[in-house]
Amino acid sequence: MLLSSIAVVAALVATGTSTAQQQKPAEKDAKKTEQKSEQKELLTVQPAAAPTPPDKSQQPSTKILLPQGEVDEKGPIITNTDLITFNVTVTDIYGRFVSGLGKTAFNIFDDKSQQDITFFSDEDAPVSVGVLFDVSGSMSGEKVRRARDALAHFIQTSHDRDEYFLIGFNSRAQLLMDRTRDGNAVLDKLTFVQTKNNTALYDACYLGVERVQRGTHPKRALLLISDGQDNNSRYTFNELRRVLKESDVVLYAIGILGGSDVGSALGMEGQGILDELAGVSGGKAFYPRSGAEMDDIFEQIALELRHQYSIGYKPVNFNSDGKWHKIKVTVHPPRGLPRLFVRSKEGYFAIANPK
Repeated sequence: MLLSSIAVVAALVATGTSTAQQQKPAEKDAKKTEQKSEQKELLTVQPAAAPTPPDKSQQPSTKILLPQGEVDEKGPIITNTDLITFNVTVTDIYGRFVSGLGKTAFNIFDDKSQQDITFFSDEDAPVSVGVLFDVSGSMSGEKVRRARDALAHFIQTSHDRDEYFLIGFNSRAQLLMDRTRDGNAVLDKLTFVQTKNNTALYDACYLGVERVQRGTHPKRALLLISDGQDNNSRYTFNELRRVLKESDVVLYAIGILGGSDVGSALGMEGQGILDELAGVSGGKAFYPRSGAEMDDIFEQIALELRHQYSIGYKPVNFNSDGKWHKIKVTVHPPRGLPRLFVRSKEGYFAIANPK
């Protein structure tokens, strides 16, 4: 009888132990499940998404696969298929910027055929700006110092939401700062720069176009600061000229010419290069002769970018034939205003974006 009781007690203990052993893994699994649940909830916490247009989900993807596995959300540099957009600068006879004009004041001609304006804005919109700074041996320390000081005036006058890409170039072009809204950081980067070697100006412009096309803002510009004498680029002048004509990037050139450059054959050649590159993009080249004049020019460019009109139209019977189409813009001033002058890009290549 005693043996029987002991056997029963041992059986109950064994059963309890077995049950406890079975429950422990279950409890561990439950704890693991809770931990995984907590981890999953933490992983799904995302910053609030930026507001997007309601129909964005219906738009085709424009992602481009870049080297090293990067993904670019921006479209290619070719103008969009059936909507041609560009910026227009309007000035009076004194060179002052004219704002406040309405859409009806403008006439757009595509290969001499008048077009209906479908997009119009005179908003003071921020710009993606590529600063191309020549640090080659032909730019003396005094030239660099003057240019940097004048660049500070440009940044102070610009829109506070502008973003900057800084590219320095001598024997090769190099991205020194990528997409920042801190203008002072750009200036600091140029404080201790050393000038040496040759000048890869065309490569720097080509890199500048490529970078600002990935910028946040639809309005894009390049600020080229150089003496305009290229002697070390892989790209040619004609290749760069073609890229500027294809893109929607406006180039402003500031020729920093020394005393020996003015009037010399090399200096004249540099001016011709800068004039042509700026002209085909709808921009302008400047040649300051003093520090005060340089400050004024940089401020003038910043103000121009803030007072431009953005215009768009859909060409009648658009044909993606790759041909060059010339754009002409005229403006009729309201009664009482003197003659006005307009400047914009010269045209576009009719090339459709890849699907």
